Amino acid sequence: MPLPNEKTHYTYADYLQWDDGERWELIDGVAYAMSPAASWTHQGIGMELIGQFYTFLKGKKCRVFPAPFDVRLNASAGDDTVLQPDIVIICDPSILSGTGCRGVPDMVVEILSPSTQRRDRLDKLQQYQKAGVREYWIVDPESKMVSAYLLENGKYSFTAYSDTDTAPVNILEGCEINLPDVFSVIP
Repeated sequence: MPLPNEKTHYTYADYLQWDDGERWELIDGVAYAMSPAASWTHQGIGMELIGQFYTFLKGKKCRVFPAPFDVRLNASAGDDTVLQPDIVIICDPSILSGTGCRGVPDMVVEILSPSTQRRDRLDKLQQYQKAGVREYWIVDPESKMVSAYLLENGKYSFTAYSDTDTAPVNILEGCEINLPDVFSVIP
């Protein structure tokens, strides 16, 4: 299968054909190459978040999944959007499928990288809001901030947390993420 850029609109079927060793995302049929490897700070922040989520969710219905994890938000429609968030929380196991999920996760976390921050802050935020992702966090290693978006009446409301805060996870009653620990990997 030809790699992206040879046509302008791609589907999940096209995505499955690409075997160039790179990771890709599709947003409304447009292909975006992902960085081959994340920085050690990105990975450290991700591991700490996953650890805190995993510890809280152990023995509960919801589950946490790290990237790579295909999120097909519109799998029942045109199937032209496939995202690979850094962290996904799913409470409905019926949407799990193959290498990810077919449907809307309950929560998504993106850790910013220089090459993805525009897409994470704009394009993906719009995709997650439109699809109905109940909570979306953008973690910024540079500013040591978390932007938490909570879906209310179809629109995201926004709260910011710093590296000294404990951030509540609104979709998981009683779950709080210790941000000093999350950002402690950054010297």
